[in-house]
Amino acid sequence: MQTSFDSTLASLGINRSNAGPQVQTASKLDTLTSSDFIKLLTAQLQNQDPTDPVDATAQLTQLAQFSQVSGLNDINTTLKAIQDQLNAKGSATGTADALSYVGHNVLVAGDTAYPRTTGGIAGSVELGSDATDVRLSIQSPDGTILKSISLGAQARGTASFDWDGITDGGADAGPGPYKVVVAANNAGKAVAAQSLVWAPVTSVSIPATGSPILSLPGLGRISAADVREVG
Repeated sequence: MQTSFDSTLASLGINRSNAGPQVQTASKLDTLTSSDFIKLLTAQLQNQDPTDPVDATAQLTQLAQFSQVSGLNDINTTLKAIQDQLNAKGSATGTADALSYVGHNVLVAGDTAYPRTTGGIAGSVELGSDATDVRLSIQSPDGTILKSISLGAQARGTASFDWDGITDGGADAGPGPYKVVVAANNAGKAVAAQSLVWAPVTSVSIPATGSPILSLPGLGRISAADVREVG
């Protein structure tokens, strides 16, 4: 049965239906939009007592208060979006974490490395399965082998290496950059192997979606989600 209150709401374009139960979240039930507020204010004006009209100052005060609350809600929504951007960014590594990487070294998959201030490079080899023989060579940009390193037998996972910057001939290898080439096998059968190198983070860019992007000398742009370790 439609009441006079229902008729008033209907004339304003607001329908109150008793057709059946509707599931609404608490947040929706507690939400009053600016459109709803204007409709209620209009209803108040249309149904006021002509001999005792609503005080215009009171109406303006209500409108100002609503605008203030609406503005605060917008600010809260914006701050929440910023917080989500900083904390998660849709990945395991958040924006705040990625920004803190600037000026630090990170361990990532790659085959180009610049020497430390003390000379040489350090890194790791990532193995897809156990290997009976793991070898790597440090090469100059033109492919000349500067140093050959044997890591022997290694279990599946990560094996570290550290080179002092001295060539097989006993000379200083120079300023680099160096190319790291890895080969691994298990009783003569090739094993998947990936070189991991340390590189300094020079800058961080924040895309609209996805993980932050790190800029690394010699390696280019790398997703922060691909960082194995931070030094």
